[in-house]
Amino acid sequence: MSMLPDPSVKYRPFAPVDLHDRTWPSRVIDAPPRWLSTDMRDGNQSLIDPMDSAKKNRFFDLLVKVGLKEIEVGFPAAGATEFGFIQGLVQSGRIPDDVVIQVLTQAREDLIRTSFDSLEGARTAIVHLYNAVSPAWREIVFRMDRAQVREIAVTGASIMRDEAAKRPDTDWRFQYSPETFSTAELDFSLECCEAVMSVLCPTPDRPLILNLPATIEAATPNIYADQIEYFCRNIPNRESVVVSLHTHNDRGTGVAAAELGIMAGADRIEGCLFGNGERTGNCCLVTVALNMYTQGIDPGLNFSNIDEVIETVEYCNQIPVHQRHPYGGELVFTAFSGSHQDAIKKGFEARDQQNDRGWRVPYLPIDPADLGRNYEAVIRVNSQSGKGGFAWVLEQDQGLKLPKRMQAHFSKAVQHLADEKQQEVTAHDIWSAFCREYHLDAPQQFTLVEYEETRAADGSRIFAGTIGVDGKERSVSGRGNGLLSSVVATLADSFQISLEIIDYSEHAMSTGSDARAAAYVECMAANGEIIWGVGIHEDVATASVRAILSAANAAHGLLPR
Repeated sequence: MSMLPDPSVKYRPFAPVDLHDRTWPSRVIDAPPRWLSTDMRDGNQSLIDPMDSAKKNRFFDLLVKVGLKEIEVGFPAAGATEFGFIQGLVQSGRIPDDVVIQVLTQAREDLIRTSFDSLEGARTAIVHLYNAVSPAWREIVFRMDRAQVREIAVTGASIMRDEAAKRPDTDWRFQYSPETFSTAELDFSLECCEAVMSVLCPTPDRPLILNLPATIEAATPNIYADQIEYFCRNIPNRESVVVSLHTHNDRGTGVAAAELGIMAGADRIEGCLFGNGERTGNCCLVTVALNMYTQGIDPGLNFSNIDEVIETVEYCNQIPVHQRHPYGGELVFTAFSGSHQDAIKKGFEARDQQNDRGWRVPYLPIDPADLGRNYEAVIRVNSQSGKGGFAWVLEQDQGLKLPKRMQAHFSKAVQHLADEKQQEVTAHDIWSAFCREYHLDAPQQFTLVEYEETRAADGSRIFAGTIGVDGKERSVSGRGNGLLSSVVATLADSFQISLEIIDYSEHAMSTGSDARAAAYVECMAANGEIIWGVGIHEDVATASVRAILSAANAAHGLLPR
């Protein structure tokens, strides 16, 4: 078998919704929906090895910590493990007063009763009833007509109502899903929902949740939005209904469909953290919530420590969060490209100067620090990187702010290292190369032992000190207009090292009384070559002397042998 040259002989385009006066395209999301996590049900059933009770309890605690107020905890009729966990959770007293748990059941009497039994003793609970309504399921799976399928929903709702009445100590809430809504006729989905409403008699104070699943994502998200707007317009007693969305990701647009569905009038989103779920996955609650956050909307979910969330999700699901998953992936805030790195670096520099708190950093839609990430991994270096990349790494890792021309000078060494390694260059690699390039570590031709600076009667400066030369100490001195020129004169007089200073800069590497200073000097050697020196010390003057000696070490390497 292979792909067909004419796929239209096998596949038909999805019919659009006849909704010419649609309003959702001009709406914006300005408030969060109600959220429901189905990680412990839809997410759990998708795992090769479903979660045991210990993992389920850990996951439940995470969901509560994140801020979920509605959590679908399982399918109690699936077996003793599910039933036991749910009953144990109810009896444990660990469910916060403001959190409501939900269980799922098919529209079968024995399964519905088992679901109510599992919730015995709960303060508040949602029972979620569903049956498939689309033509493919009616005709192929059930071999029933519309009336028979509608009757399944009515019967199930009646049993659910009666079972709740037997247990008046629990605040029962109801949810109904016309499963396969996305591929069903809209008029029939409405018909089934209206029939369920006639049994359960919802009111504005006690609304019925009508969940509209994109069980199979079979069309573009705008069509799903049309379906939701059509449904919201035509369902009777809209004020007594909570319209909920449960999107899947068969076409890769589960998040987009949920967002457009909210714009189309829905009130609630069901999904999983990082989009786990049967087959291609559910809507990712993390992505939808943080998309809202980047628009200035508090989503009501807290991902301030997103790495802790990922750690728990990966442990419980035994499925890694992809490195490129929106917001949570290990590499989503990381730039390797030189142009990207340069833009990000300039964005952070501009942010240090701006007066307001507004976030405007190129390539970063959200501040990684808001999610508990530091800036060290924002820029990483490989063979695709430019000078801005390693400069950022040195600034974040060592506190060094290299002058632009020095960045260009050092970039050759970094590029050579990256080509040689054929893999990512770490911060340690970059620092080691920097120390070698600018003679900050042994072996060195010239090292500073001690010195003092005095002013002569004519106003000139005199440098007098001890310099280590090839491991031996030597007393030297020189005169100039300032400290740097006197050191340059000393090198020329004592060691025949000729340097012409072109540029000099310095900065504090941190704040506080014990902060170190970094000094950078650009020089021209006797042969006309540009060389750089770097010095680091608690005293800025000493740092500048060390920078000149660093340049002298480079110049010494240029002398003919």
